[in-house]
Amino acid sequence: MTTLDERDLRDALGCYATGVTVVTTQSARGPLGMTANSFASVSLDPPLVLWSPARRSARFPAFEAASYFAIHVLAEDQRALADRFARSGDDFAGLDIGEGLGGVPLLPGCAAVFECAHAAGHDGGDHLIVVGEVQRMHHNTSRPLLYHRGAYALLEQGEGR
Repeated sequence: MTTLDERDLRDALGCYATGVTVVTTQSARGPLGMTANSFASVSLDPPLVLWSPARRSARFPAFEAASYFAIHVLAEDQRALADRFARSGDDFAGLDIGEGLGGVPLLPGCAAVFECAHAAGHDGGDHLIVVGEVQRMHHNTSRPLLYHRGAYALLEQGEGR
């Protein structure tokens, strides 16, 4: 078996552009958020999505135990939200948040929001693969914030709808 260099692997994985999300939940200490780009569609019937929090995160126990969570697909003008929840999970100051299923905080202005009930958790090495059943969702025509090769990126004009 070939030994993979971790830096090389990260660089190769970075070739795949992803959307940027903030996942929120309600925890014992209040509302909590985490920036994540490990988000994917799993199934349309039933409606399932997944995301993968890092086990080393101080926020991991709260997200592992969450019965409900919301995945917010950030719009291209929401880089500040991505940075905010990458640093601190409890900084909701000044945000006009709504309340979703299970008291989960909902962030305004996102391209899409998926309110989910925890459906399953699977071992994913240094991450947990969390599968959520979409209970409610909404979306708009905002262009998404992207992440590519270790940096934020935007769609070029004329792409998308």
